[in-house]
Amino acid sequence: MTESAIDTSTIKVSQATLIDGVAPSFELPLYAYLAYPSTPGVYPGIVVLQEIFGVNAHIRSCTERIAREGYVAIAPALFERVAPGYESGYTSSDVEIGRHYAWGQTKANELLSDIQAAINYLKTLPNVKKEGFGCIGFCFGGHVAYLAATLPDIKATASFYGARITTTTPGGGGATLERTTEIKGTLYAFFGMEDASIPADQVDQIEASLEKYRIPSRVFRYDGADHGFFCDHRKSYNPLAANDAWEKVKQLFAQQLS
Repeated sequence: MTESAIDTSTIKVSQATLIDGVAPSFELPLYAYLAYPSTPGVYPGIVVLQEIFGVNAHIRSCTERIAREGYVAIAPALFERVAPGYESGYTSSDVEIGRHYAWGQTKANELLSDIQAAINYLKTLPNVKKEGFGCIGFCFGGHVAYLAATLPDIKATASFYGARITTTTPGGGGATLERTTEIKGTLYAFFGMEDASIPADQVDQIEASLEKYRIPSRVFRYDGADHGFFCDHRKSYNPLAANDAWEKVKQLFAQQLS
């Protein structure tokens, strides 16, 4: 497939009604990074979900990469409620700050609301199909992607090394794994077997839950790959694992969103 020339922009998204009827507590604008094919047409929409480092250069690059494959991709700033405009690199202090925002201040219902707001924005665009959206997330965003898979609009989800899926959910409450029964479409999950933050038994639990509830899914394990193996901005980048995972992501989106 020939890659598309693309255009990009940073846009402001109108807030959606919160999930489960919770009243909005967020009055700041929700910013997002948008990338789309330059050639006129109507394309499927994909939501890209950030790591704990914000919508930084890596996430913008991933958003553009997806657009080059013939999708309209949007990366909402998931920390905008708690840290407007936040993005960082990968130092140890960046990790600590990002973890604080991700696991100490976000809430699942607000994250889902912001993702739905991004989807609703895509629906207003003339170059986007109005149904059958995809989602891809990395690190914290991999966990959030598992949550996002429960939204009715999401038909295909790629979750990369989402930590804590089996143990917690943003903002507290039962583990996100308990919501597996609510997943509406197909989910692919990608894990590095050298990832100390996601023990192998947790990967097994995720796969078992997906199988138990008959969710169309595949779980991919990469020997020798660490957390963040898809990110070529990090020391843990593993090109063999990343390239294989990317081919599987392309297959997923092509099969489920065409």
